[in-house]
Amino acid sequence: MDLTLVPLLAILASLAAVPLILFSSSRPNLREFWTILAAVVKFGLVLTLLPSALRGESVALHLFDLAPGLPFALNADPLGVFFAVIASGLWIFTSFYSIGYVRGHKEHKQTRYYASFAICLSATIGIAFSGNLLTFIVFYELLTLATYPLVIHTESDDAIKAGRKYLAFTLTAGLLLIAAAGMVYYYTGTLDFTPGGILADADIPYHMILVMFILFLGGVGVKAGIMPLHGWLPAAMAAPTPVSALLHAVAVVKSGVFAVLRVVGYIFGVDVMADYGLNDIIIVLAGATIILASLIAFAQDNLKRRLAYSTVGHLSYIVLGIALLTPLGIQGGIMHIAAHATMKITLFFCAGAIIVNLHRTEISNLNGIAKVMPWTMGAFVVGSMGLAGIPPINGFLSKFYLISGSLEGDMMIPVIILIVSGLLNAGYFFPIIHRAYFKKGEGLEKYGEASPFMVVPIVITATLSVLFGLFPNLFFNFFDLAAQISESLFNSPSP
Repeated sequence: MDLTLVPLLAILASLAAVPLILFSSSRPNLREFWTILAAVVKFGLVLTLLPSALRGESVALHLFDLAPGLPFALNADPLGVFFAVIASGLWIFTSFYSIGYVRGHKEHKQTRYYASFAICLSATIGIAFSGNLLTFIVFYELLTLATYPLVIHTESDDAIKAGRKYLAFTLTAGLLLIAAAGMVYYYTGTLDFTPGGILADADIPYHMILVMFILFLGGVGVKAGIMPLHGWLPAAMAAPTPVSALLHAVAVVKSGVFAVLRVVGYIFGVDVMADYGLNDIIIVLAGATIILASLIAFAQDNLKRRLAYSTVGHLSYIVLGIALLTPLGIQGGIMHIAAHATMKITLFFCAGAIIVNLHRTEISNLNGIAKVMPWTMGAFVVGSMGLAGIPPINGFLSKFYLISGSLEGDMMIPVIILIVSGLLNAGYFFPIIHRAYFKKGEGLEKYGEASPFMVVPIVITATLSVLFGLFPNLFFNFFDLAAQISESLFNSPSP
């Protein structure tokens, strides 16, 4: 197969499944077969790009020009492939899990659910493989629109309000991104992502650099969950739990932190960020988000909302790592994209299994559930320990590199923030585990584990969290790829 077509085919794989899903609405088994097939095909296509990414090579495809000098182009560079492997791989597990969830929970409009999911994954892979800022914005906005039906899926009052809030935040962010892109093009004549930054050699007044940076920060900070731009994220917990997993582990918020990395490393560049002190602004915002989100998580009795605020905090781990502007720090941030994905999807899967099986949503009602759901709660322990930074789970390794990157830049405050955050993580997860294992439950006699469609993905993602902690290069060479991506931001010549 011609590799230059693979990025396009990977985007189209799930998009092609949408009409098949819609036409199979009266035949659930066939409808879900198309979903699984599209997920597997997409993942297989993405994997064919991994060898070239590991060699530091990119696979580019120019599709057409939207206007002279403004191409709609794809480029599967190492960073894009890294993100695409995570998103497409976890979609397979999410698809299987969704079958157990929507059937067990007797969700309505299941066909719309699966079709919207497929469009979301096409948009996510499009974001990963965008060759320039213009292409990126198109897919970034498509992801917003495709996710909206999933956020409002239950069509309850809370879901409708959450959907409006989601659109208000994300569409406004999209407008800020468009404005920022216009400024970049005006001053540089290009929107192509370039390791080391496309603003590096541009003669731009300081105040205009600052305006561009603020526009970009608003544009990508919403999906990245940076406070105070995070308000849509906890509200979106009104959506079904697999959608929460999509929002928090696979697509939306990961696209946000991916965008932060693109902006810092490929538009501004490390040198420009450092020379103008722009990274200090991000460090302050990310550090505050990490601590405040962790403190707010303590006050949440609803399990999904506690996990939501945990996500807000951990997204800023990634943002903080990027803002350190050190090779080890950025490597740690990139590694945490993968680590957080496997751990947080595990935790949301566990929450969904508890909701479907026990119909319990509040932490105060989870006494003794480990006795009847041992596999689910065992996986929950793994995800919780990993997010707290306890070895040998993959969250430990990414946090180790984040701390190392802070020391590499001679910055102690980020180290303190990361240590305190780890303690806070343990503090808001331990009470859940204690209730499940050490308190006596009531009314649990007739219950057992949830459907195998749900439990098997839970166990697999928890196991992957451990395996990637022990063997960070297992299967996909994530460790080497993260190191290579980080180094490219420092060693590439300016355009």
